[in-house]
Amino acid sequence: MHLRLFRPYPPSVGDLEVMIIDTLDNLAKYEAINPLFKEVVEFLKKNDINKLDVGKHIIKEGELFVNIQMAKGRTPDAAVLETHRKMIDIQIPIDASETFGYTPLCNLPQAEYNAEKDITKYGDIMAESFVDCQPGMFAVFFPQDGHAPCITMAPEIKKAIFKVKN
Repeated sequence: MHLRLFRPYPPSVGDLEVMIIDTLDNLAKYEAINPLFKEVVEFLKKNDINKLDVGKHIIKEGELFVNIQMAKGRTPDAAVLETHRKMIDIQIPIDASETFGYTPLCNLPQAEYNAEKDITKYGDIMAESFVDCQPGMFAVFFPQDGHAPCITMAPEIKKAIFKVKN
């Protein structure tokens, strides 16, 4: 399965970067987008994310890490849109399917940015569209991609979130 939004495949450096949804088998095809994506691919080859402990795992200090989380499942109306300025998210559901809400940053209102956590949250705004991501797939969210994570029927979801310096 190969799902991508808004861009021709394969991407080339300099293309407009907009959310990507694909299978983990294809992650290496996106290495040209950011030099740290190759390190994500290498980390996944050497580590079984299913067996990693919950918490933050530093891969390259200040530039690349992965958070393994157990997150509470949310409904689409309870999920909160967010954006990040400094980091790109590569989100991978591990034990349940996850739906992501999506709204481009240009369609979101001004909101307070938390520089320490590199996050802007958009409160009660419902996402404009939704995409599904199964275990074995990933979603990439760039700074201009408003995304509402953790939408799932499961009460809790285990997921990996790679934070990649933009």
